[in-house]
Amino acid sequence: MNKPFSRFLIRWFVCGLGLWVASLILGDDISFTRFLAVVIAGLVLAVMNAIIKPIVIILSLPAILLSLGLFMIVINGLMVLLVSKLYTPLQVTNFGAAMLAGMIIGLVNYLVTTILEEK
Repeated sequence: MNKPFSRFLIRWFVCGLGLWVASLILGDDISFTRFLAVVIAGLVLAVMNAIIKPIVIILSLPAILLSLGLFMIVINGLMVLLVSKLYTPLQVTNFGAAMLAGMIIGLVNYLVTTILEEK
């Protein structure tokens, strides 16, 4: 398996898992119509994080530096909110829920990559 492709598959899995965990924790603030919607929303989020997120980070670098990195929470929330606007089976009620979901996805990403790097 090609290394960049396997990294993308792991990213896809982590994004889907993070969205699922966020929907369990946040309840009605984030909802899916069916399980396949979690998988597809994870794919859309992984693609957005790979293509659009680096551009947004570069453009908002002054805000990230001034806030000592806390602006990344806002960027993660924007990515989740953008995915919910592009893929309608993912329903996010407001920007606060999207920011919390971005934080949960980041935590799940950290835990999964820590576990995978230990092996």
